[in-house]
Amino acid sequence: MTATTATSATAMQSRPRPWWLSLITGIALVIVGAVMLFAAPKQKLDTYMVLVTFIGIYWLVQGIFDIVFIFIDHTAWGWKLFIGIVSIIAGASILMYPVAAALVLPKIFVLVLGIWGLMYGIILLIMAFQGGGWGAGILGVLGIIFGIALMVNYTVPGMGLAMLWTAAVFAFFGGFVMIVQSFRTRSA
Repeated sequence: MTATTATSATAMQSRPRPWWLSLITGIALVIVGAVMLFAAPKQKLDTYMVLVTFIGIYWLVQGIFDIVFIFIDHTAWGWKLFIGIVSIIAGASILMYPVAAALVLPKIFVLVLGIWGLMYGIILLIMAFQGGGWGAGILGVLGIIFGIALMVNYTVPGMGLAMLWTAAVFAFFGGFVMIVQSFRTRSA
């Protein structure tokens, strides 16, 4: 590649997401969120089991694509292989044992969210000490407290249920935001 044809990642123009894809995603989120919040318990359980199955299928297919992508892009092939194998195992496990996965997934999501909060808080705290300001420091401390609280309490009965309820609320209201944003994108 010559110097004239080389472009940086920031200089490349990415294609915007089609407005109709955001609209469809928003409608789906509103429906799933509404069912998880307002439907009878039987419909909530059925919807949740369908979502768990979709997660299993997604992880299985994504793992296969990650491994296939190694042959297209050889950089960091070890990590791609590792992530692909883990994704395939996780997806296959969910598909083979959907009920057990449905019981465990909310707790795992709480734990992962706790780890993410802790890591994000540490990064913000480091940024604050490197001149990021007191706002980053406060958010960093809150992130660390939030992450530790979730990591310590992820096995507490009800934490997974609270995570499901929170996800349903975010899906319901986030879906409306996506619908509005899709029409804004269309008119722009």
